[in-house]
Amino acid sequence: MAAEVVAELSAVAARLRRREDGLRWAEPDSWHITLQFLGHAAAESYPCLLARLGEVRAEPVRVRVEGLDCFDRAGIIFAGVGLSDELVALAQRVTAASGQCGFAAEKRPYHPHITLARSKGQGRGQGLDALKARIERQPTFTRFVAREFLLYESHLLPGGARYEVRARFALGRTGPAREPIRDERG
Repeated sequence: MAAEVVAELSAVAARLRRREDGLRWAEPDSWHITLQFLGHAAAESYPCLLARLGEVRAEPVRVRVEGLDCFDRAGIIFAGVGLSDELVALAQRVTAASGQCGFAAEKRPYHPHITLARSKGQGRGQGLDALKARIERQPTFTRFVAREFLLYESHLLPGGARYEVRARFALGRTGPAREPIRDERG
């Protein structure tokens, strides 16, 4: 994600965040736009994922971060991401590639977003309701071009998820499949 957008999202989160809101705020280094959620993956599937994702070909994707919204039932506040043809095509290619490794496609429609905070514990909706009341006007964000997509591994911890980059894949590549740009584990 572009540094300007991270700074803009950070400013929005800082303005809205309250200690008493009962929300678990995501750290900027965990902000991402999910192309496909894989769920639990066995270590044996990793080589297949690297190979198939390395074969994905797509041009860099223009990204437009939009206003703030909530998934009320899930207790999530997020910054929406514009649903462009390029982004949808990339998500479909990633889903097809991971499907070759046994991962199932999401049944719900694709809804790209950046999770900023989650409700926790009892009274789940109260924190979100208070947060929604603090949003006086929708922020605007700098548009950017994504030149890579990443394979993340999430680690669920008591304080929230921590995301580890496992591999990076360049967009705009041509020619035969190559190894990932960087495999964080070797």
